[in-house]
Amino acid sequence: MSLAQEGRAMALKLDQPLPPEDWIGTEKVPLDWDSLYRAHVSRLSRFFARRVATEDVLDLVHETFGRLMRASQHHVRPIVTPEAYLTRVADNLVRDRARRAHTRSQDLHVPFDEEEIEGIDPLDALELRDASARVDAALLELSEKTRTIFLLHRVGGHSYADIAAARGMSVKRVEKHMSKALMQLRCRLRTQE
Repeated sequence: MSLAQEGRAMALKLDQPLPPEDWIGTEKVPLDWDSLYRAHVSRLSRFFARRVATEDVLDLVHETFGRLMRASQHHVRPIVTPEAYLTRVADNLVRDRARRAHTRSQDLHVPFDEEEIEGIDPLDALELRDASARVDAALLELSEKTRTIFLLHRVGGHSYADIAAARGMSVKRVEKHMSKALMQLRCRLRTQE
């Protein structure tokens, strides 16, 4: 083909809205699959061996050549540099595999704060112990009579009438001791916080 003919052919390719199969010089050239495989199988194997598990290398090499074969059958224009195409497909396979592995690991990940832990929370137990110690200290500051009435009612579950009868006092007097105990406990616990 002369230089003028090549220029005209290029002009046809670029300027004319012809479908690609009508372009001059775009006839499909069949690939020699056997020699292409032999020439690139070791290079692709080394490429994959550096990036994936050993047992997956051969599968990925075959997948790479399979994609090249499918592409050469479906492309209107021939694949001019199958070596570059193989490299690009191999790189994409590794990227896709890494992306899927990342997605899979994200799906399996459970953040610590969302996982419910069995048993008593150590922080809650510590706070409970501290609060109990503060209440005990505040109770010791009450007079013995007031403390006894408070404990009989709150811990023992006795009614005011039962406490009044057992202690030989009026119900009104028991209520006053309870009010005094609650007021002193609130004040004491508020100042300890």
